[in-house]
Amino acid sequence: MKLLFDFLPIALFFVAFKLYDIYVATATAVVASLVQIVWMRVRGRPIEPMQWISLAIIVVFGGLTLLLRDETFIKWKPTVLYLVFAATLAGGRLIGGRNLMQALMGSQIELPTERWTQLNWAWTLFFAVMAVANLAVAYGFSTEIWVQFKVFGTLGLTLLFVLLQAFWISRAMEPQK
Repeated sequence: MKLLFDFLPIALFFVAFKLYDIYVATATAVVASLVQIVWMRVRGRPIEPMQWISLAIIVVFGGLTLLLRDETFIKWKPTVLYLVFAATLAGGRLIGGRNLMQALMGSQIELPTERWTQLNWAWTLFFAVMAVANLAVAYGFSTEIWVQFKVFGTLGLTLLFVLLQAFWISRAMEPQK
């Protein structure tokens, strides 16, 4: 349910784009993101720092898109978000000396320190690649194609990466013989 709830603004963005245009879709995503955070607050659910960052980015970039009637800003939003994620993971490791992937998942699975380090850098690289891929599609193709990539391509690539990570992690968790 949480996963579906997290993807609600993206789904509404896609539907609004198909029915109207990029500007209605952008407004829909901004409003849906705001409503989502308000709903979580009212229900007493914790709001993660990255959810606040994501909200700020959609409000700023969506707001600029609507205010200036320029779709370039909303197309940059995923890239900025991916770069924030990559910088957070890398910065946590390089500056803070913390492995944020281990901090997030360490209570659920047990891995050797070396694997946690590799996992952290793998996700850092994944987010950096996704940032570049978003810009490549945004500037190399039509808005229609970019929206489809944003909704389906990034979701598919993320799910594939998660599955590969799960397989890789499970191999590290196998008992030594």
